[in-house]
Amino acid sequence: MSKRQVLLATRNAGKVRELARLLADQSVEVVSLADFANAPETVEDGDTLAANAAKKAREASRGTGLLALADDSGLEVDFLAGAPGVHSNRFMGRKTTDAERNAEILRLLAGVTAERRTCRFRCAVALARDGQLVGAAEDTCEGRLAEAPRGENGFGYDPIFYLPDRDCTVAELSADEKNAVSHRGKAMRRAVALLRDLLNE
Repeated sequence: MSKRQVLLATRNAGKVRELARLLADQSVEVVSLADFANAPETVEDGDTLAANAAKKAREASRGTGLLALADDSGLEVDFLAGAPGVHSNRFMGRKTTDAERNAEILRLLAGVTAERRTCRFRCAVALARDGQLVGAAEDTCEGRLAEAPRGENGFGYDPIFYLPDRDCTVAELSADEKNAVSHRGKAMRRAVALLRDLLNE
């Protein structure tokens, strides 16, 4: 019997491998938008991460006929009233680099004391079938903004996201350590539990 397919609404091969590991005990094959040449790009114009994740999941499921999972995540800085938040990936424009975005965040918080540098990573995950939302999960990782970038692992804002209880930035964690504590790892584990229920219906 052929395996059921679950679509991860991204073209990121690393995310596909991660989801496949989380679903290793299920008789499923994880595929991505990269496997569908005609799959359209979703315009992420939602006001929240959850809205963007839901839109991506709905459009991906409608376009492929598969049960789809999508995520959206961002950095929320309390001193900046929650910015960049839903605009994290587009902060300063799409053509800027991670290093440039990190430098700008640190510039905006120059001179701000450690106690006021609180922030969090937030991840929203959505599940959709036949264009309809059938499940959602969300989680966070709390931290503080570092004074300067540290670490070579990870991507995005990881080098400036400091974890006080570990005395390191996210970019100084191994991949397994990051998955254990990260917003995406925690939200994805919640979503996978929902996905298992849907697959076993």
